Amino acid sequence: MKRLLFMLMAVMSLTASAQNADRLYDEGKKLYDAKNYTEAFPKLKAAAEKGHKKAQYRLGRCYEKGRGTAENEKLAFQWYEKSAAQGYAKAQYELGDCYKDGDGVAKDRKKAVELFKKAAAQEYAEAEFALGKAYLKGKGITADQAQAKKWLKRAVSNEKGGSEILTELRKEAADGDEDAKAILKLLGK
Repeated sequence: MKRLLFMLMAVMSLTASAQNADRLYDEGKKLYDAKNYTEAFPKLKAAAEKGHKKAQYRLGRCYEKGRGTAENEKLAFQWYEKSAAQGYAKAQYELGDCYKDGDGVAKDRKKAVELFKKAAAQEYAEAEFALGKAYLKGKGITADQAQAKKWLKRAVSNEKGGSEILTELRKEAADGDEDAKAILKLLGK
């Protein structure tokens, strides 16, 4: 009987903690979206420390961009890593970007591609685009025009973010970016 009571109390405690993390995240996100980073940061940090994957991702953004705290690539990397380990696509993409550029960690293009693949498998447009570019340039993976075209096409066709990627590509091409021009040509855009 004592064991059953103990287990029941433990489940109730975990449920309350999760609800508290959700509440902290929601409050922090609202402040973050309003660009009130100084007040958002402690709420996001508290939720992240409780294991909230979206709060961990957003805390990584705070450290990466210096929003509500000092910029710190290593801490950004660490929080992205925690969120990515829970399967959060945005964090997997950002962690991959850290590996690609060597931000907060040693540069490792193969690890970057691995993470882009995980996030792209969840239909995250920016990861699909990054994966397509990796295939196109053969960075971190063997160059493959067919795979490049497949992933780039998926990225610009993605309902969540595809039109923004295409708009940015067109802007970069108009500004003379040769990579953007090549991608648009490959896609027939």
